[in-house]
Parts: sequence; structure tokens; C-alpha cells
Amino acid sequence: MKELKHLNKYFYKYRYRLVLGFIFVTISNFFGVIPAKIIRIAFNLVSENITLYKLYADFGSQKGIYSIFSKTVLIFGLTVLLMALLRGVFLFFMRQTIIVVSRLIEYDIKNDIYAHYQDLSLAFYRRNNTGDLMNRITEDVSRVRMYVGPALMYLINTIVLFLMVISTMVSINLKLTVYSLLPLPIMAVIIYYVNSIIHRKSEHIQEQLSNLSTFTQETFSGMRLLKAYGREEQIQRDFEVQSEEYKRRSMNLARVQAFFYPTVLLLVGISVILTVYIGGVEVKSGNITPGNIAEFIVYINQLTFPMMSLGWVTSLIQRASASQKRINDFMHTRPEIVSTENLKIKIQGRIEFRNVNFTYPDTGIQALKNISFTAEQGEFVAIIGRTGSGKSTIANLIARMYDATAGELLIDNRNIRNYTTESLRSAMGFVPQEVFLFSDKISNNIAFGVDRFEKEEVYEAARNAVVYDNIMAFPKGFETTIGERGITLSGGQKQRVSIARAIIKKPQIIIFDDCLSAVDTKTEEEILSNLGKVMIGKTSIIISHRVSTIKNATKILVLDKGEIIETGTHEQLIEKKGTYFDLYEKQLLEEEQLLN
Repeated sequence: MKELKHLNKYFYKYRYRLVLGFIFVTISNFFGVIPAKIIRIAFNLVSENITLYKLYADFGSQKGIYSIFSKTVLIFGLTVLLMALLRGVFLFFMRQTIIVVSRLIEYDIKNDIYAHYQDLSLAFYRRNNTGDLMNRITEDVSRVRMYVGPALMYLINTIVLFLMVISTMVSINLKLTVYSLLPLPIMAVIIYYVNSIIHRKSEHIQEQLSNLSTFTQETFSGMRLLKAYGREEQIQRDFEVQSEEYKRRSMNLARVQAFFYPTVLLLVGISVILTVYIGGVEVKSGNITPGNIAEFIVYINQLTFPMMSLGWVTSLIQRASASQKRINDFMHTRPEIVSTENLKIKIQGRIEFRNVNFTYPDTGIQALKNISFTAEQGEFVAIIGRTGSGKSTIANLIARMYDATAGELLIDNRNIRNYTTESLRSAMGFVPQEVFLFSDKISNNIAFGVDRFEKEEVYEAARNAVVYDNIMAFPKGFETTIGERGITLSGGQKQRVSIARAIIKKPQIIIFDDCLSAVDTKTEEEILSNLGKVMIGKTSIIISHRVSTIKNATKILVLDKGEIIETGTHEQLIEKKGTYFDLYEKQLLEEEQLLN
């Protein structure tokens, strides 16, 4: 239960509703206990009136006695129905308070988890798969809701009913109460031992459900590749293996849970037998009336459902505990990217690396070694190098997706850690290497980074990204809804829409991380020409493996194995005849071969 203590703050938030629900539980059980007393009186009345009816057999008064007797029984019957109706009304109110609170808590938990997702750094998402993260905010939260709703409601109802019923039984006859409730300690022992089994199996089920969710999500995301390689049957078999494991674990839990209900029914049956036998002995001794036996049997039957639901409630609590543990482990993960001074000032765009080193925390691979360079405000800086040389890492550090492990990264002569991530990233336009588009209208994808926009701004950004004509060729133009991850568009179109998304922000710093790889040379030149006009007075960082993309940069950095090995303009680097010159010669040769 210690994992579920995290939920206390939500209970406190909705304490008035819960108190009201507790009152409704008490009232509903009060009207549930009264019929047993009415049945006792009615039973005794029937017993006495039958004797009286027989005594007046020869006096001609039986009709009067029968009339009074039948009317009295009818009144008792209607009273029992009225009590049942009133109990039902308050049970409705009980559900309307406690179950509604569970939905409100579910809403709050999901919002808290999602807000926490937003605070966590990119490294967290590299360490955790999407299916597991989705499972925590859906399946795990649903299991927790079952605890704060139905489980809590039935638990409170059971406790209140037990207190009312047992106190009433004790006030009537202690001996009969003890014998009637004798099977309950056995039930407590069984539940104690079975609880640990349910808890362990629930955790195993949740783990496998995460695996299954991850597998399914990856399959849907990679459907194009799956079909291209004709792996449908293999994936189907793998899915069946995962599903079979989930089914096996669920069936194991179901078998344990199934043990509860026959056990409860058996113990209830034993209670009834003991009640009738010991009750008969007590009636013979004159300690109770026959009506008390009927009353006790009603009480036992009233306790039957709570006793049967005890196993179900226990299962819900154990499952919720396992799910809440997973949620707590995640919620206790602290963001790795935090601001030291929370600066919220306008950024001009000067960037400076001072002896920066970076090692990826999840792999231990050192991506950058002693990197030092400056990009002045309004300067066009290009970074080129072979695959794995650390180009994208520099872009991620500027956007503060990660923090440098050594050295300093300065923005406007202030350490980048001093700025809030919101003020830093709001001043940046970032076009990542892996383009991501939402399943939404093209216009909304372009305007994703701005709160308010005019249609003409979207059109202008699209023109500067040289994608306007392509979009207008669609039947609905900018109102065209693209598929998941932009599957409707070609690779080049997705890259250009992503560039338009960065341009519309009118950022002080814009970073292009090898985002022109799927664009032809002519379109690339047009985009770069437009960017030259748009980014006047603003800092541009372009990362590329193509020399043609960066040859007009005011400063070019050549990276190799995480180190800057050459710096200068295109002409200066050509004259050096070093690594940059070799790349340039090689790419010229490739272009000539393609033309021929």
C-alpha cells in the first residue's frame, strides 16, 4: 500500500466529495440493515399469529385475525420495499460522488504525467520506448482509477456494513454471532497469503503488456518497411508469441483470483449452517426467538457480496499498487535539463563553444572533444563532416537537448544553462535531421511553433521553403490533412515543410541539421537564397554532408571524430587542400559521373 500513498494528495483535493460519499455509504447501509429487523419482527409475528389463529379455530374469529394478520404482513412487506428503494437511492448518490471523484483523479493523474513528460529531457526518451510510456498514461492510470473508484467504494461499503451488521448481531446474541462469523478468520488468512501472489503476478502482467504495446506501436510505425520486406507472417508469429505470453500470465492471475469465489461461497454456506444449528439451540434455551435466526441469516446474506467482492477488491488494490509503482518510478525521474538562473531575456544570437566535450549518457560514446568556435550574431556558420563526426550533437547542444559534459556553451556571452528552456528555444528555429510531421493540416504543421498566425504568413514561409507550389497542387491546398508522420508527402516535401515551420517563427537563431538531403540541387539553391534574405541579422547554423549546401557560409567547420580539424571559408579551405578539399573533389566527381 505504500506505493498508493502518492494518491493521498488527490484524495485531499476532493476530500469534501469523498466525505459526502462516505455519508451516503453509511445511510445506504443503514437502510440495508433495517429490513433484517423488520423480517425478525414479521417472522415472530407470523409464528405468534399462527398459534393464535389455531386457538380461535372454534370461536369464529379467525377471519378477523387473518385480516389483521395479512394487513400487518403487507405493511411489513411494503416497509421492506421502501427500505430497499431508499437504499438504492443513496447507493446511486454514493456512486455519483465516489466514482465521479475517481474520474476526476484519473484526469488529474494523466495531466500530471503528461506535464512531467514535457519536462523530461531527450535522453529520457532515448532510454525508454514509446509503448511503455504510452502504457503508463493509459493502462496504468486506468488500473489506479479502479482503486480510487470501485475498489475504494466497495471497501468503504464493506467496512461500514460489517461494523453495522456485526454490532447489531453482538447486541442480539454474542454466542450466535461468534459461531456465525467463525469462518471469517479463515478467509483473512487465505487473503493474506493470496495477496502476495496477486501482487507479483500483476507486476508481471503489466511488464508484458508494456512489451506488447511497444511491439504493436513499432509494427504500426514501421508498416511500410514491414511490407517492403514481406515480413508480415514473421511479425504475425512474433505478435502471437507476445500475446500468448500475456495470455499465459493473465490466466495464471485469473486462476488465483478464481480461488476466492468458491472459497467465499463455501464459508458463507458453513456460516448459514452454524447459524441455524446454534440458533436452534439458543431458541430452545429461550435466549433468542426464531425471528432472530431469520434475522441472522439475512445478515449473513448481506455480508456475502462484500465477502465475495473482497477478493476482487484485493486484486484491484494489488494491481493498482503495481501500476502506481511504475508511475511513481517515472514521476520521480528528475529533468536533466534545468535552468540555474531562470533568465527570461531576449536572445540576440551570438553562440560560443569553449572547450566543449560531450559524452552520450546512455551509450558512453564521446561525441565531441574540445570543441571551440564562435558564431557571431547574423553570421552564417556551416558544419560539415563524415557520418558520426558529431555534427548533430552540436545542434542538439545549441538547442539544449543535452548539456555539455565539460566546457562551456555561451549564448550572448551567458552560459546556456542560465536561460529557461522556454526563452532559449522560443528564440530558435530547429529543423532536425529526422523530420516529424503531425497527422494534421499542412497549414497547422507549418504554424506549429507559433501561437497566432495569419494565412499569409504560412504562405510566405512555404514560398521561402520552396514548397508552396507543391502544396497548392493538392486538391485542398494548405488544408490538406497529411497522414501519420507526414506519410502523404515525399521526403523532399516533408523536409521543406519542416523548414517552413522553422522560418515562420522568425527566430534569432536557426539550425538546419542536414535537412536538405532529400532536396535536389536547384531547389536547394533557391531555399538557401531565400534563407539569406530571411535571416539577415540573425544567426544561421547549417549542418550538411554536401559541400554545395554550405560553400557560401561565412565560416565553415570541418569535423572528424568529434574534433574540429579545419576552419575557414570555402575558398580558404580549398586552398588548404585538406579534408574539406578531399570532400569537395569527391563530390564534384560524383556529380560529373551522374551527369554522364
